[in-house]
Parts: sequence; C-alpha cells; structure tokens
Amino acid sequence: MSNPTDYNLKPVRLPRLAGLPLKLFVELLEFPLTQPVLTASLLRSGGIADFRQQVFDEPPTFQPDWGGADRSVSPQAAPRAAPTATPLENSPASGFRFASFADYQAAYRSGRVSPLEVARWVIESVVASNSASADRPPLRAIIACNPADVLAQAEQSAARWRAGNPLSPLDGAPLAVKDELDQAGYPTHVGTKVLGSAAAAADAEAVARLRAAGALLFGKANMHEIGIGMTGHNSHFGAVRNPYHLNHYPGGSSSGPAAAVAAGLCPAALGADGGGSIRIPAGFCGLVGLKPTFGRVSERGAAPLCWSVAHIGPLAASAADAAILYALIAGVDPLDANTLRQPPVSLAGFNDFNLRGLRIGVYPAWFNHASPQVVARCEALLAEFVRMGAEQVEIAIADLESIRVGHVITIVSEMYTSLAAAFQRRKRAFGLDVRANFALAQAFSARDYVQAQRARTRAIRSFSAVLEQVDVIATPTAAISAPPIQPDAVLDGDSDLSTLTEIMRFSVAANLTGLPAVSIPAGYDAAGLPVGLQLIGSAWSEALLLRLANAAGQVVERRKPQLLYQPPL
Repeated sequence: MSNPTDYNLKPVRLPRLAGLPLKLFVELLEFPLTQPVLTASLLRSGGIADFRQQVFDEPPTFQPDWGGADRSVSPQAAPRAAPTATPLENSPASGFRFASFADYQAAYRSGRVSPLEVARWVIESVVASNSASADRPPLRAIIACNPADVLAQAEQSAARWRAGNPLSPLDGAPLAVKDELDQAGYPTHVGTKVLGSAAAAADAEAVARLRAAGALLFGKANMHEIGIGMTGHNSHFGAVRNPYHLNHYPGGSSSGPAAAVAAGLCPAALGADGGGSIRIPAGFCGLVGLKPTFGRVSERGAAPLCWSVAHIGPLAASAADAAILYALIAGVDPLDANTLRQPPVSLAGFNDFNLRGLRIGVYPAWFNHASPQVVARCEALLAEFVRMGAEQVEIAIADLESIRVGHVITIVSEMYTSLAAAFQRRKRAFGLDVRANFALAQAFSARDYVQAQRARTRAIRSFSAVLEQVDVIATPTAAISAPPIQPDAVLDGDSDLSTLTEIMRFSVAANLTGLPAVSIPAGYDAAGLPVGLQLIGSAWSEALLLRLANAAGQVVERRKPQLLYQPPL
C-alpha cells in the first residue's frame, strides 16, 4: 500500500477522438448493449474504479462551509478595512498595457470621450470580432449584444458623468457577462441550444450589483457548453479563439469572458468556476482570474449546474480591475444562505509590495508536474516574490488523486442531475462531449457520490493543515499552455482526456475544498502563449491573493495580443 503522503497524480493516456470516430464512440457509449463495456473501461482509466476501493473514515461534507472564520494569514495580509478605503494602484511593469477602469474613468471625467462613444465602439467591435476574414477566423467571444440596450445604458452613464455623479470607478466602462449568469433582456443559454428559450426577467445578483455600479453591460459571453469542458469550444455558438494566438483555445469554461478581456473589448468580465473555469482561461489568456471562497459571492441567478463546487468571480486584465470587480460582487446576499456567514469584504494591503513575513508553500512533485516552459515561468515569478521578501517553503499535500476523482464524480453527477430532464428530452441537441460525460454520469452510483464527499472532508482537512504552515500554496495554473484548435475539432469539438487532465491538474482542489484561488500572469512560453501561476489561500483571504496578483503585475512584462481592439480613450 502506498503512503498517503506520496504524490499520486498520474498522467492519463487515452486516444484523442474527433469527427466521425468521436460520433461513433458517443453512439456506442449510449447504446445499451455496448455502454456497460465502454463505461467500465472509462471508469478504470479515469481512476474511478480504484477510488471505489479506497477507505475513507471521514464523514461526508456535501458542500464547503468555512463558517465565516477570518483567520489572518499574516499581519500584513489580514483583510480588515472597507473595500474602498484606499485607491487601488495599477502601475504595471514595462511592456504592453491594457486599458483599465481607471483609463475609462479619466477619459470620462476629462470629457475627452463619452460613454456613448465607447458604447458605439463596443457594438462595432463585437460585430467585427465575430466576422471572419481571409486571414482571421471569428473570435466568437460574444454571442449576444443588443445595441439598443447598450446605448440606453450609455446614455444614462453619460448623464451621470455630465452631472459629476458617477456611480463607481467602472461607471460607463464595458463589461461582459458569462452566458451562465442571468442578465435581464438576454436568454441564459448556458452554452446550449436547449436552454434559454426566453430572455431573463432579472439580473443575477452579481450582475445586478455591477449594473447598480454603472457598468456598461454589453452582452453575453460565450462558454464551453454547460461548463463541462476546459478548452472553450462550443459546437453551437462557435469555438472561442485565444486573442494571443487565434489558432489556440482560450481555455474554459469561461472562454468568452477571457477572450473578450484579452482582445480589449472590456477591462474585465464576469465568469464562473466549477473546476478551474475562471482560472484556466485567465491563465491561457494572460489575465488575472479570481475564484473567491465558496459562499463569498452570491450564486443567485446563476444556472444551477454544480451546487457544491460553483463560484462566481472576475477575470480582468489587471489585478486592480479584478479587485474592483470582486469588491462590488462579493458580500452577503440575504436570499443566498451560503453567503450569510462570511467576514467583511476587504482589499486591505492591496498596494503593499513588501512581502516580508509571507510564506509561499510549494509541493515540488505537484508544482513540477507540468511542461518545462510552464514550470520555468512560474519559478521565475516565485523568485520575484522571494526578492520582495516572501519565503518559499516546501510542503506536501496528501492524496491529490482522490481529490481529482472526487471532484470529477461530484461535478459531473451534479451537472447531470441538474439537466437530466432537458437532456432526456433533447439529448441529440447537446454537444458530443456533454453526451459522453452524461453517459459516464449515469454509471456513477449514490455510493460514489457519498464517497466523493468523504474525500472532500479529507481534502479540506489536508489543505487546512498545510495552510496553517504557509499563507498561500503556489502551483502553475495549468500544466500546459493553451492547446491548438485542431481542424477536425472546429465543428463538433473533440474528446482528449489526456490533454484535459493536463489542463485541470492544479485547479480542482480549490473547488472541492471551496478555498479561494487566483491565476496571475507569469509570462509567456516560446510560442508567445501566456502562462499563469495559481495561488490558493485560506478561506476569505481574497485580499491577500489580489495583493500578490498586484505585486506580480509590477514585475511581469506583458505582451500585446495578436488580436486587439483599442477603445477610443
């Protein structure tokens, strides 16, 4: 028997399928005579068969509950002050600089440009981004944009700026919303052709808070269908492209929000994360992506896909804009019970780049289980943190394999349960990867699900113990940089579980435990594709994670994306 503290994550070696072979495989997976044999093989290769034999003495934890405990991770990092107590500094290192909320604010305040001019630019840019040319495929970041609605919002914002009464630092600044969240006047398709038959009557709570702050909500952003994949492909609305290299994926499932920000359509966007769906596209697109603590941001008005691992959070071109968005959407919602026991939201310490006394934990076997270029870029950023005063501490984390498998069982079971009625009614209207995953979900048992929740309890205890020794845990965001879009995958996608495992190696633990985690830009690989560093913190330590993201922004040089829309500021 292996030692439970031994590193036990292994690569998955399965053939990639696309086109006709993928269609045949899914048909066989759904056919009653062949389904048992194929699902049994998938359960073995995916580690589920071994997981069923594990013994967990822990009781099940059916969703994270951090109880509002505000444990200070260090005297410098402990969040206490109100979110707007001090201005947020945004002075990045040399290199390319994206337009920020502060740039929009300065342009509006000076009168150089009005929100109406920006609204017209956004509308035109969305149309242009979705149009193919001889040398460029469509970006497909935005799937719906109502010009009349956008212009009406802009007129109201312009009036506020003329009166000198903007609602917030992002009043009149464009912002995209993932298709997983309700936005009044737009259908919530959740990346499908089955859901969203009517427009949402009201905003999701997080969207409503941004609208109340004056954000120019210019449309719904594309996503991987029902959030079940990590590339960003969508067979119904088109494959989203990575603005840094249009023949590569942007990551998923918040692919549209990430691509919209990286292409300059907006300084920030609202995403959702059930297994890395904010952090992975942020890493692949060179952005800051924050998954807050479970229960920090209200889920009311989000599609009920995966109740116990779902999180809403910001993707932004800078740490400052991610922090502004986070501070606006976080906090108690009386109608969402999961939000009621949290400490006050804060950004205290955001501008403090002295990291002395901060302990950054690295589990070498886990950290190094990535491509050499990814590891090198992440190590270089850690070295900068050490130069700023932080201490790098070697740690070990027990049984990461049970966390990986427990997360798979949890999220796929919850997604299938949520969509079972629609799926059974219109199965063939869903994409091939959804159909394959749901065939697997039907092979899971109630015992599997409870076993996964017992694994969650062990994971929470394991990470809690480590986070008593260090302030944050550092890993790459993904083990590889953004994978290419293969020609045979453009229409119907593909099934590439080997690559999917590489993409998700570091992300799922924070979802299963409910701990906050952020992806921050760490540089670029030899092909010019962005690389992200992930930091996982103790519950409610978002202020510390954003502070470190801001510190990284002072030393990591940014590059201009291949496709960029420059606002008229």
